[in-house]
Amino acid sequence: MMYFEDQTFKSINFQNEPLAKAKYDNCVFQGCDFSSADFSEYSFEDCKFIGCNMSLLKTLQTAFRNVKFKDCKILGVHFEDCNNIGLSFSFENCQINQCSFYQTSIKNTLFKNSQIHESDFAESDLSTSVFVDCDLLGSIFENTRLEKSDFTTAINYTIDPETNKIRKAKFSITGLLGLLQKYDIVVE
Repeated sequence: MMYFEDQTFKSINFQNEPLAKAKYDNCVFQGCDFSSADFSEYSFEDCKFIGCNMSLLKTLQTAFRNVKFKDCKILGVHFEDCNNIGLSFSFENCQINQCSFYQTSIKNTLFKNSQIHESDFAESDLSTSVFVDCDLLGSIFENTRLEKSDFTTAINYTIDPETNKIRKAKFSITGLLGLLQKYDIVVE
């Protein structure tokens, strides 16, 4: 497998010419279009994706280790298909819609200033993760480990305390409705 280290890739449309199947270490991808690309069996370690379009990216056995996504459009990506060994990433100012994190173990993940609509976190482990100023409209939390996670500035989430592990998770007073929604009660 090819190997790239400490390289920067700027404003490249990889729809026309696919990214070389390789291991990428400490690389930066800025303003690139990866929509519908196939990253199957690629490896990214300590890499940054800034302002990239990652929509419908294929991630079968893709290794994302300590990867940062900033200002990215990430639609319809199945992160559960990734290589789960060392799987770790963070998201800042991203649009993460209709993505699946089903059964992933992504403890300590930072989601910051991101729109996370209709994404699936069922049966995943998000312990000690932080959702800073995130909009979680329509996202699914079912049998999800959320212990010590922080939702104090998150909005539009629906989390059932009876089917999720939320011990010592943090919520704001205004966000408590997201924990009570299934009871169809009125709080004024």
